[in-house]
Amino acid sequence: MTSYTVINPATATPVTQIELASVEETDAAIERAQAAFRAWRAVTPGERARLLRSFAAVVDVHLEELAQLEVVNSGHTIGNARWEAGNVRDVLNYYSAAPERLFGRQIPVPGGIDVTFHEPLGVVGVIVPWNFPMPIAGWGFVPALAAGNTVVLKPAEVTPLTAIRLGELALEAGLPEGVFTVIPGKGSVVGERFVTHPLVRKVCFTGSTEVGKRIMAGCAEQVKRVTLELGGKSANIVFADADIARAAASAPYAVFDNAGQDCCARSRILVQRSAYDEFLGRLQTAVGAMKVIDPGDEDSEMGPLITDKQRDAVAGYLAGVEAAFTGPVPESDGFWLPPTVVLTDDTQAAVWREEIFGPVVAVMPFDDEDDAVRLANDTEYGLSGSIFTRDVGRALRVARSVEAGNLSVNSHSSVRYWTPFGGYKQSGLGRELGPDAPHAFTEEKNVFIAQD
Repeated sequence: MTSYTVINPATATPVTQIELASVEETDAAIERAQAAFRAWRAVTPGERARLLRSFAAVVDVHLEELAQLEVVNSGHTIGNARWEAGNVRDVLNYYSAAPERLFGRQIPVPGGIDVTFHEPLGVVGVIVPWNFPMPIAGWGFVPALAAGNTVVLKPAEVTPLTAIRLGELALEAGLPEGVFTVIPGKGSVVGERFVTHPLVRKVCFTGSTEVGKRIMAGCAEQVKRVTLELGGKSANIVFADADIARAAASAPYAVFDNAGQDCCARSRILVQRSAYDEFLGRLQTAVGAMKVIDPGDEDSEMGPLITDKQRDAVAGYLAGVEAAFTGPVPESDGFWLPPTVVLTDDTQAAVWREEIFGPVVAVMPFDDEDDAVRLANDTEYGLSGSIFTRDVGRALRVARSVEAGNLSVNSHSSVRYWTPFGGYKQSGLGRELGPDAPHAFTEEKNVFIAQD
C-alpha cells in the first residue's frame, strides 16, 4: 500500500500521512456500495430524508473542526473554510426534502393509464478536486444520496482530510455502511476505476478540461453517465455607467479568492475605455489593501497556492510579463504568490487565454457593448462571469449574449445551492445544484397499464 504526505501549503510542513487505495481496494469499495444500494434504494423517502437531516445536524456540530482542517490541508482562509463547511450542511438540509418530492407523472393516453417513475441509478463515483474539497464533494454526493443512489467518493490526493472526516460523520449520523464511502487515492487508480468498473453507473468529475475529456471518453465506452464541471476563464465586464468604485473594490475578490484557484475566477477584466483609467486606479488601491496573511488569521483574505508545483506553474505565466501592480505577500515559508494585475490588449496572450489557476488577472479595455460581448466570448470556456452596469436593458442583453452558464449582474456570486450550476463549451457537461439536481441521478421509467 502506498501513502501520501499531506502538506500544509501555508508553511510547507507535513501534516499527516494518508494511505492511498489500490485497484483491489477500490473494487471492494464499489462492491460494498452495490450491496448497500439494494437496501438503500428501498428505504422509504421519509426515512432517507430523516437520515440526510441527521447528517446535516452532525456536520453542523463539527463545522469549526472541518473548517480548521481545511485551513491546514488546503490553505483556505478561515472565513472561507467556515462558509465551505456550512455549505455542506446547507446542501444536506436542502436536498433532504428531495426524497419525498421525486415525483413521476401521469400522462393521458388512450386505452389505459401511463405513469412515470424516477428510479436511482446505482453506484455513483464522485471525483473531487483540490481547490474546494468540501462544497464540491457535497454538490456531488448529496443529491445522489437523496435520489436513492450509493456513492463512492475520491478526494483529491493532496486534500483528502475533510472528505475523510465527512465519511466518518456520515456513519455517526446513522447512514448505513457502504451508502457513502470515501477512498483517498490517485486519479490514475481510483478515478480510472470509477470510469471502467461496470457497477459504477455514473461519474461526477470536477477538474481540468483535459482530464474531463479523458473521463468522458472512458465513460462513453460503457455508455456511462457523466457530469463534468471543468475549466474556466471568466470575464468581468465593467461598463462606464456602472458604479466604478463598487466594481473595482469587488474585483480582487472575484479572482484572488482562494488564491485564484477557482474555475469561476473572473480572471479577465474588460473595462469600457472611458472608465478604464479610473477603474485601474481604484483597482490598484483595492489590490494593495488586500490582507494576504496566515490563512488561519481571522482577517486573512487570501492564502497560499496549494503546492509548490502549482506556485511554480503560475509563476511561469508571469515570466517575461510586466505586472502593472501587485498586492502584498508574506515573507514566510509556504507556497505564496502576490495577487498580480497584468494589462494587455493582446487577445492571444497566455495570461488572457489560458486558465492560470492562480492569483493573476489580466485587464483589457473595450469600446462598446458589441465589443465587450465579442471579447468575453472569445474563449473555449464558458463557466461564469460578471456584468457591471446600471442599465437594466444592457444587463439583460449582455447576459443573454455571453456564452456562459452562470452570470451575475453587479455581483460576483456564481454558486447558490438553490440554482443550477454548470458551464458552456469546454467548461463542462450537465448541471449540478438547483431543485432538479437529484433527477440527474435517476432513470425515468415509463409504465403503461391497459384498462381492459
